[in-house]
Amino acid sequence: MTPELKRAESLILEIPDYPLEGVLFRDITPLLADAEAFRATVDALIAPFRGSFDVVAGLEARGFLLASAAAYAAGVGLMPVRKSGKLPRPAAKMSYALEYGIAEVEAHADFPRGTRVLLIDDVLATGGTLAAGRDLLRELGYAHAGTAVLFEIEGLGGRDALNDPRLHTVFRS
Repeated sequence: MTPELKRAESLILEIPDYPLEGVLFRDITPLLADAEAFRATVDALIAPFRGSFDVVAGLEARGFLLASAAAYAAGVGLMPVRKSGKLPRPAAKMSYALEYGIAEVEAHADFPRGTRVLLIDDVLATGGTLAAGRDLLRELGYAHAGTAVLFEIEGLGGRDALNDPRLHTVFRS
């Protein structure tokens, strides 16, 4: 890991018992506030995929922040993958299981079939949201170029559940 990335990682704060007791929340806002750390992180997110994607898809909500910067840095388009009910036009939907219920993500079909899409989110925990995002991209007819995640929480089974040989994580716990 480069010195720039080590410093960037040190800016991710751990907030215990948020939003629920027993959860250790990773607050990335100090990293986002630091221009050099943010740039190094975005570059690291997309480095293994450079030249292999046409669009970056970001999962709501913090994935939007990373994906928009990555799309800009790579000179490609941006595709928001939203929580259900947030898009103004008809959209494709994909359901996934949460620890406490079922959720859905959705996206518009704004790109031609076969478009190569890099999926980005902030945290890989159990893998449900990212798997749903990937499956949604495939349902829309897009080619999944890979998955990039800022922070992987090891021990929660997300990597195995996602089962993505093109998974790239910048930081791990």
